[in-house]
Amino acid sequence: MCGVVGVVARGPVNQLIYDSLLLLQHRGQDAAGLATWHDQFFSMYKGPGLVRDVFRTRNMRTLQGNSGIGHVRYPTAGASDNPDEAQPFYANAPFGISFVHNGNLTNWQELRAELFTVDRRHINTNSDSEVLLNVYAHELQEAATGAELSLDEVFTAVSNVHRRARGAYAVISQIANFGMVAFRDPNGIRPLCLGRNDSELGTEWMLASESVALTGCGFELVRDVEPGEAIIIDLDGNLHSRQCAELARLNPCVFEYVYFARPDSTLDGISIYDARLHMGEYLADNVAKSLRLAEIDVVMPIPDSARPSAMQLAARLNLTYREGFIKNRYIGRTFIMPGQEVRKKSVRQKLSAIPMEFRGKNVLLVDDSIVRGTTSRQIVEMARAAGANKVFFASAAPPVRFPNVYGIDMPTQSELIATGRDVDQIAHEIGADGLVFQSLEDMERSLLDLNPAINGFEASCFNGQYVTGDVDQAYLAKLAASRA
Repeated sequence: MCGVVGVVARGPVNQLIYDSLLLLQHRGQDAAGLATWHDQFFSMYKGPGLVRDVFRTRNMRTLQGNSGIGHVRYPTAGASDNPDEAQPFYANAPFGISFVHNGNLTNWQELRAELFTVDRRHINTNSDSEVLLNVYAHELQEAATGAELSLDEVFTAVSNVHRRARGAYAVISQIANFGMVAFRDPNGIRPLCLGRNDSELGTEWMLASESVALTGCGFELVRDVEPGEAIIIDLDGNLHSRQCAELARLNPCVFEYVYFARPDSTLDGISIYDARLHMGEYLADNVAKSLRLAEIDVVMPIPDSARPSAMQLAARLNLTYREGFIKNRYIGRTFIMPGQEVRKKSVRQKLSAIPMEFRGKNVLLVDDSIVRGTTSRQIVEMARAAGANKVFFASAAPPVRFPNVYGIDMPTQSELIATGRDVDQIAHEIGADGLVFQSLEDMERSLLDLNPAINGFEASCFNGQYVTGDVDQAYLAKLAASRA
């Protein structure tokens, strides 16, 4: 999972992109980068670390121009410790392209071999994003008929990318002397939205992974980029769009609503905060069926993403709601930290319990999900150490039983606590006195209540059904072997 942004403005964009990347920092903490277009040249700076640590004033001064793109990285394909895999990427032919990508290709290895043997292009990293850039660059070269690109030629190139690439991708690119081009995979798995600002100097445009990056920088959310759609913003700031996929269908990743996206964002017509409130309502009904409510003294969220669900659950069941854990906001999100040992160490640094809220009480802890179980187990231990009598646990998402191959770092089933275990066994593993999961049907219904127009959801980590149709057990076994 990564965060991408692109801005076409009437003045310098370096500060705008920097500010928007800060608003998307939750989507990736491994690396950050920024590229601008000015006076026939691309300027680029990127490096490992948080946005605030990567960029200095001297770097920002070199990033001149009224058009630019930015990226925060959370690695899934490639190596988390390889600085060469930070984005944006750049290709000098054809025309010159700077490029950022959020998502994960499922056929990137086949494409990489094809690029070398057929397209005669060399890939210098293990990043699927570099593979996608070169597929895109090759298709632009094939579509071009003259020294300058036309709109039709770019739309044709994107159509051909859709025919070759499989998986999840939200892309923003800059083509030298042409403009900005953004497109989304035909299933709309990864989010991408469009914003507008009408300044005194003219219309300005911004594209970003989440609406919070737009609104936080003074842009108005116009709409989401449609699955399979390409949007072009030319050098004069004019916007053009076209559907470039033959079979486009909106199947957004359900985990965006559960965990990844910020609560103040809106994705594909659904407020993330509202979605999590709805999940809490459905979860409350399941808790009432599964646990004796008379045994529960207090409901507590695992901050931050589970807070709306916990509040709504407590209100619906008429239970006391309290905040029992304090979060250290200077520790990153443990789910997206590379390496299990780093995650284990970070949980107790990230959360601390307030003993007076736990002492002698039966506590129902509410979290957004249980993936590896590492965090859940340590949190239950912390609650008991703080004096809790009994500790129950509720997850606003169903059991995660299958790998995700579209950009979430949980690729092998052996890492997932729900693999091969029923609910009681999972409860035993995390040390809880009782455990309740949201059903997949209820979770999807909580989202469809808010936007019935969505065709369905990419929920493979819960049901093992991969919307791109090219992932089978052999693929998963190969992926697990490569990770091992």
